[in-house]
Amino acid sequence: MTGHVLLVRLAAPLQAWGVASRFSHRDSHVRPTKSAVVGLCAAALGRDRTDPVNDLAGLVYGVRADHPGTPVRDYHTVGAGRFPLRPRDVITDHRRAAAVAKTMETADGPGFGHHELANWYGAPKKITTDPVSGTLVSAELARTAMTTERWYLSDAAFVAGLQHQDQALLEEIAFALEHPKRLLWLGRKSCPPSGTLAAEILPGTIATAFTAKRLLPGPEGPDTSGRRPWAWIQAPSGTRGAMQINDQPVSFDPAHRSHATRWETRTRITISPTATEWDIIP
Repeated sequence: MTGHVLLVRLAAPLQAWGVASRFSHRDSHVRPTKSAVVGLCAAALGRDRTDPVNDLAGLVYGVRADHPGTPVRDYHTVGAGRFPLRPRDVITDHRRAAAVAKTMETADGPGFGHHELANWYGAPKKITTDPVSGTLVSAELARTAMTTERWYLSDAAFVAGLQHQDQALLEEIAFALEHPKRLLWLGRKSCPPSGTLAAEILPGTIATAFTAKRLLPGPEGPDTSGRRPWAWIQAPSGTRGAMQINDQPVSFDPAHRSHATRWETRTRITISPTATEWDIIP
């Protein structure tokens, strides 16, 4: 199937394309997934998570890895040791409110704990008063720390291809990516995109469009550096040499979020000597 192709530049200091992330371990795929890029387009168009995405999911998808980037790990520890209590630490718990009330009693009379708000405000369990500052702190000196790790791709740059027969749909997406109705990020909220996202819409297939646009720096004329970027392009089910990947979006509704399986092929892309440069606006 041929049609038109919108090329989308995905570059930033950090990217993260989770596949099977959990709270304590959040991974990243080595390249942008179709689900993530469709979600990026849906956000740019101003759609809610509960809105259908059948039209966007019907786009043929491909991605070219001009700069694969370097995997980096962000290691976190949370909650170990003694910590001071702040207003935002209080929670609605009658039993803990009673603990606050008892702790705050002084020789001069009742303290904060007997304030009318203490009837419904509470604080973390096992609290005490710091002997130096007199402020409330957690009483646990050796709390078990919660550790988490998040993986990112550092200094990566990809070109995604969105192919469809309806050029008007691609034009709507391209305009939205440059004038988004919602904030955009490359996988996680800590990864905003840099520079221009949408390029022009080209006739043909993703494979031909990938040869016509240069993001990878190289010499004028034929690419004599030997650098031919890898590309992964969606293919019909059962295509010889294709592999399955479970990133075909079905619904982004948090209550019914689901994905299906699609097929893709991997190939090297030879960028044409006459390929145009990407007009990147910071």
